[in-house]
Amino acid sequence: MENNSNLLLKWQDFEKVDMRIGTILEVNDFPEARKPAYQLTIDFGTEIGIKKSSAQITKRYSKEDLKAKQIIAVVNFPEKQIGNFMSECLVLGSVAENNDIVLLTSDLKVENGLRIG
Repeated sequence: MENNSNLLLKWQDFEKVDMRIGTILEVNDFPEARKPAYQLTIDFGTEIGIKKSSAQITKRYSKEDLKAKQIIAVVNFPEKQIGNFMSECLVLGSVAENNDIVLLTSDLKVENGLRIG
């Protein structure tokens, strides 16, 4: 196995990543995106509020599948312009072959905004 010591994070680095649980409120098509994607509106609770994200998850999920689903996202990245859309958080998922993404979710319904740690 290759030595990846230069890729190791310090605990202080990990603590900077603010991952939270949020509920998808709205899902819209994003025809302007270069790769197939949805525009998501996500509720992260009273402390963080509502954020938007672009997610390339159209292979596995329909818009109906996503509505009211609780997901995990990084909420403290700077905003990123994607076409005519401003993405405010990064929805997390595992990436399989052919960019087939499976969302990271909570197996139980929990309060929006809970921190992942």
